[in-house]
Amino acid sequence: MRFRARQFVFEFPRPVVVMGIVNVTPDSFADGGQYFAPDRAIARARELAAQGAEILDIGGESTRPGAAPVSAAEELRRVLPVIEALAGRVPAALSVDTMKPGVARAALAAGAVIVNDVAAHRADPEMARLVAETGAGYICMHMQGNPQTMQVNPHYTDVVAEVRAFFAERLGKLAALGVAAEQVVFDPGIGFGKTLEHNLALLGALPALTNCGRPLLLGVSRKSFIGRLCGAEAADRLPGSLACAALAAADGVHLLRVHDVAETVQAVRVAGAVRRHRQPCGTN
Repeated sequence: MRFRARQFVFEFPRPVVVMGIVNVTPDSFADGGQYFAPDRAIARARELAAQGAEILDIGGESTRPGAAPVSAAEELRRVLPVIEALAGRVPAALSVDTMKPGVARAALAAGAVIVNDVAAHRADPEMARLVAETGAGYICMHMQGNPQTMQVNPHYTDVVAEVRAFFAERLGKLAALGVAAEQVVFDPGIGFGKTLEHNLALLGALPALTNCGRPLLLGVSRKSFIGRLCGAEAADRLPGSLACAALAAADGVHLLRVHDVAETVQAVRVAGAVRRHRQPCGTN
């Protein structure tokens, strides 16, 4: 299976691709605006690339529950200097984390090659047409509602079946708009319009989500469900994040979106080595 994002091609099966998060925002839940200044964001991105991130996901609008939206002009003011400084100067592929087609277009022109779209643009075809036109990679995430409403009593009859159905529906709609299947990655949207039980159900069903025909990206790094399970604040959720990363890699997840790149790379590398040497039960 292949994921193509312009000149970058990822062929699976292969080791898990680690995507490093670069939040150019003052209000992200995990890093609290540490990288809001462009020079700090650029330095952080270079650090993550050196630690083994093969994709850098650069975002200028927080999508934490209840986050206030920002204008396209403000989002561009935040992300464009970072993308322009990194494009062609780091080995990693650059992704723009945005729900706005106008922001995505400018970011792709500046050197990004992937659009990470948490909205998945169910009704508006503009983002899909942009992806088809530019040959960019497209991360299509499941979310119930929007960041302002998504945690207000989310409800599913069968969350795993409904996320799988969403993936199939989106892939068909994207193909109809000219987006090749190899440009698409799916993301079940852990924490986006899901309760703790919904999140755990999806994590427990990862093998069923990795066989939907496209690579699967998982973003669980420092998320609130870990805090609910362990009573840990965002800064103290690395152990839980690494546990999820190792289990996800064992279950066949293709890409991991994380804050802590060096630690995740080590965790999945060790988990992968053990898995390759695992013997069937009953052998010596």
